[in-house]
Amino acid sequence: MQALLLAGGSGTRFWPASRRRRPKQLLPLVGDRSLVRLTLDRLLPVLDPGDVWVCTARELGEQVRRELPEVPERQILLEPVGRNTAPAIAWSLASMPPAARRDVVVSLHSDHWIEDEVGFRSTLLAAAAAAEGDRVVALGVVPRWAETGYGYLETAAAFGGLDRGGGRTDALRVLRFREKPDAATAEAFVAGGRHLWNAGIFAFRGDVLLDHLRRLEPVLTAAVAAAAADPARLDAIYERLASAPIDTAVMERLDELYTVVLDCGWSDLGSWAALAETLATADSPNAARGATVTIDASDNLLWSEEGLIAVLGVEGLAVVRSGNAVLVVPKARSQEVRRLVEELRRRGLDDLL
Repeated sequence: MQALLLAGGSGTRFWPASRRRRPKQLLPLVGDRSLVRLTLDRLLPVLDPGDVWVCTARELGEQVRRELPEVPERQILLEPVGRNTAPAIAWSLASMPPAARRDVVVSLHSDHWIEDEVGFRSTLLAAAAAAEGDRVVALGVVPRWAETGYGYLETAAAFGGLDRGGGRTDALRVLRFREKPDAATAEAFVAGGRHLWNAGIFAFRGDVLLDHLRRLEPVLTAAVAAAAADPARLDAIYERLASAPIDTAVMERLDELYTVVLDCGWSDLGSWAALAETLATADSPNAARGATVTIDASDNLLWSEEGLIAVLGVEGLAVVRSGNAVLVVPKARSQEVRRLVEELRRRGLDDLL
């Protein structure tokens, strides 16, 4: 098995902690290790570092190498510009030697959180086993609430009785992808027992996925093959690539897609509110990191890299102090933080980005 870690995102929803030169995947949001380091550590019990590939932004290459010194330097692939996950995965596969491409490749994001790491590894191995033929397999997360911010996988049958890992390869046929639903639709999805959150984690043989890419995205596939064969042309080729996620470019267009059920406390850590859920403890009314003082305050996220955060008489807020900026936002609107990043960019305040 090969693992491909996607580590090129900008993490704008985690501003001000996440900046251009130190985005979300390089932050120690949970504990004292960066998310990309946690991702590799999660895999090492079942995977040799020599079978790990990382696709990241060129400007982050030095930091990623420092975080993941066990990974061979030639296997840390540096994109000149970000073009979303379809080009990243296609170019990474094209850059692997043929023997690695014939293996099962698990593609996963480097900025997610997993509570039950043993269960995650078991499920990942089950998905890899299910992908040993020509199958493409998505890991589908058992929904814990009616989330409207995730896409869903609609399965051909209810998943409640399936083994959720444990070394077995129970796999369900995916009928279709369902995009981010409204609240009522999400409630129906959860109640029906046939919809799983799409975690964006996939298992496939590398050569099989490249075949699908050649059929569905021939222009992209030819371009990344040329870039892999002649690295001197990488910048010029990448500049012309269209941006596309792997879900819409390939996965949603496959005649057959399968899923293995993942039930291990997964979170994409997609916002400060999601981080608050991860950091919450039963003995504190607030989720906190760093130096904080609270009086008559509850249901807040308080996250300080330096200095003190003090709050009084407030609830439902995310208060973040990082470097030369402070963020205060209702947790319920923390998905909108990227609007602030766009406004800072519009005002030319690049030193804050």
